[in-house]
Amino acid sequence: MVKRLAIAALLGIVFLASADPSLARRVVVRRHVVRRGPVRRTVVVVRPGHPIHRPLRTVYVHPVRGVVRVSTVAYLPLVVWAPRVVARPVTDEIVWQDKETIDREDDWTEFTLNSGSRGEQLLLEVADGRVQFDFVEVVFENGDTQVVDFSQKAEGPGVYSLLDFRDGRMVDHVRVFARAKTDEATVALLMRK
Repeated sequence: MVKRLAIAALLGIVFLASADPSLARRVVVRRHVVRRGPVRRTVVVVRPGHPIHRPLRTVYVHPVRGVVRVSTVAYLPLVVWAPRVVARPVTDEIVWQDKETIDREDDWTEFTLNSGSRGEQLLLEVADGRVQFDFVEVVFENGDTQVVDFSQKAEGPGVYSLLDFRDGRMVDHVRVFARAKTDEATVALLMRK
C-alpha cells in the first residue's frame, strides 16, 4: 500500500513538473473583469519589410475576436506618432468602434481589433488608465499596412487622432502593441465617417 502511494505521488510530481506553462489557465479578477484563456507569450511576429528595425519584444497575445480577413502585402512609409488631442466624435459620426482592456501584470501586450469599416479618420482613445504604446499596425482591405511608431511613449486618458485618410479607406483590422502603466487600462479605436 505504501509503495502504491509513493509511486502515485512520484508520478504526480513528474506530471506537474512536465506540464507546459503555456497551457495554464489564467483568471484575472479586477473591477469585475474576468478573463480566461491560455497564457501565451511570444515574440512579436512581423512580415519582411516591416519599417521598424529595433529588436521586437516578447508580448502577451490577446485572442483575436473574429477572423482576420486580410494579411499584410506591403508596408507604407512609417508614420511617427505625434499626439494630437481631438474631441470625441458624436455617435452619428462613428462608423466603427471597439476596445480592449489590458493589465499591467501582462506587461507588453498585443491585441487585434477587427474593423471591416470605411472611414476618413481613425482615432485612438485611452478611455481609462495610462498606456505606453510601442507601435500600431493598420491593415487596409488591399493588404497595405500603415505602421505608426509610438517609440514607447505613454499617453493618459483622451482621444487622439491616429490616422487621417481623406479617401475614405477601408480598414480591415488594427494590431496594437502596448502595456498598461496603471493596474488596468482601456484602449479604444474609433472610425469617423
